[in-house]
Amino acid sequence: MRVFFDLSWFFKERKKQYAVGVIMLLLVALLQLLPPKIIGFVVDAIGAGTLTAGFLLKWLGILAAAAVGMYVLRYWWRQMIFGSALVLARNLRKDLYRHFTQMSPSFYQKRRVGDLMAHATNDLQAVQQTASSGVLTLVDSIVTGGFVIAAMAITINWKLTLIVILPFPVMIILTSWYGRLLHERFHGAQEAFSDLNDKTQESISGVKVLKTFGQEQEDIDDFKQMSADVVEKNIRVAKIDSLFDPTISAIIGICYLLTIGFGSYFVINGGMTVGDLIAFTAYLGLLVWPMLAFGWLFNIVERGRASYDRIRQLLAVRPDIEDREGAIDRLPAGDLSFNIGSFRFEPEEEPVLRDVRFELKEGETLGIAGKTGSGKTAILRLLLREFEGYEGEITYGKVPLPDFRKQRLREAIGYVPQDHFLFSMSIRDNIAFARPEATDSEVMEAAKLAHIHEDILLFPKGYDTVVGERGVSLSGGQKQRVSIARALISEPELLILDDSLSAVDARTEEAILESLKKARTGETTIITSHRLSAIQHAHLILVMHEGTVEEAGTHEELMMLGGRYREMYDLQQLEALVEQGGVL
Repeated sequence: MRVFFDLSWFFKERKKQYAVGVIMLLLVALLQLLPPKIIGFVVDAIGAGTLTAGFLLKWLGILAAAAVGMYVLRYWWRQMIFGSALVLARNLRKDLYRHFTQMSPSFYQKRRVGDLMAHATNDLQAVQQTASSGVLTLVDSIVTGGFVIAAMAITINWKLTLIVILPFPVMIILTSWYGRLLHERFHGAQEAFSDLNDKTQESISGVKVLKTFGQEQEDIDDFKQMSADVVEKNIRVAKIDSLFDPTISAIIGICYLLTIGFGSYFVINGGMTVGDLIAFTAYLGLLVWPMLAFGWLFNIVERGRASYDRIRQLLAVRPDIEDREGAIDRLPAGDLSFNIGSFRFEPEEEPVLRDVRFELKEGETLGIAGKTGSGKTAILRLLLREFEGYEGEITYGKVPLPDFRKQRLREAIGYVPQDHFLFSMSIRDNIAFARPEATDSEVMEAAKLAHIHEDILLFPKGYDTVVGERGVSLSGGQKQRVSIARALISEPELLILDDSLSAVDARTEEAILESLKKARTGETTIITSHRLSAIQHAHLILVMHEGTVEEAGTHEELMMLGGRYREMYDLQQLEALVEQGGVL
């Protein structure tokens, strides 16, 4: 029952609703005691030959009034208790979503999307059921059962009542044992469902790759295997779950045997009337639900406990990067200083950056070149403050990055990542994502700067064209340019293009860079690229190799050095010549 204590914070918040709901449950339990007793009175009156029409109508009227009362009360306690449980699910869902948005990138590197979705669906549903059906069964099994046993003992025969409840301890011991087993197995079943959920999400997202490599059948086989594992683990849960009803039914059967056997003995010896025995049997029938509910309660509670534990473990994870106390609440601006002695991604032991140092004046452009894995993106992720724990210091306007509020820092940066993510909404909304209040003319101006405006006008619905999930209806170059337009519309102090021109042709790349040069006078830009044509105009170019700066300078200075940059430039010029049909 620990989960009820864990959820006590919510029960306190909704104490009024739960109090009213529980009181109504108590009233229903009391009203349920009337029918068996009335039946006993009528049977005894029939046996004694004293039954009259007035007597019968009086008790029938009481029965009808009790039925109406139970109808109304049951409607309202469902509103109070089940309605509150929906509020709990809503609040936890909001907390989870807010938590997801605050987490650092490392959080998503360690956890799968499918698992996070399972927490927000199946686990939440189990907790919601605990706060609704769990509360209902707890109160109903204790209150109804207690009232019925009290009525049997006080109004009919306490000796027979004591005999009939003798098997109850056996039921309590067995159902408690089943509950512990159920908790363990349900936890495994939820984890298996998370794995299957993740597999489904991954396969659907990568369906084009699966088809391209002809791996559909292999993926189907993997899915079948994981699905079979989910079924197997849920069957293990069901095997324990299925023990509750037979055990309780067996206990109920024993109780009926004791009632008929000892009740008949008491009737023969004058300790009870026939009407009392019938009423006692009817009360015993009312005990069937509390006993079944008691077994069901363990099922609900253990499922809810396992799910709530999983949710709490997730919510307990703190972001790697949090605002310092008294962090500066303004947009950063000014010169950028990057002075890093060493940095590595956890849990890797080898550093991804070593002795990376540069100064970038406000309004200048920095170009970063290098092979994949050379450390280009690591520099950008530190500037975005996605990671900390480095040796050294990064300052923006002579203020260390950690001294700014994360929100303010990122508002000052327009970032276009390598993996261009577009939302399943219109092109207009995707571009205006950073500034929802932007006018149509501002959206179009940003699109023109990114040289995607003409392409958009060719679509049947223009800017109202819905791009589909992750922008599947656009080409790679179009997605890149929409992402650039989205970054530009916020007019950031610092624009970061992380290899964001790789999918466009050389002419379009040149046009975009020329537009940025004219539009971003006095604003800082950082561009990483494999193509040197995208960065050769930069005020400072860094050539990265194995996590360190191998060469630094302007395009002309680096060409004069005749080192790695010169080799890369000559090779790319040769490739361009071959593509144009030139002669070696």
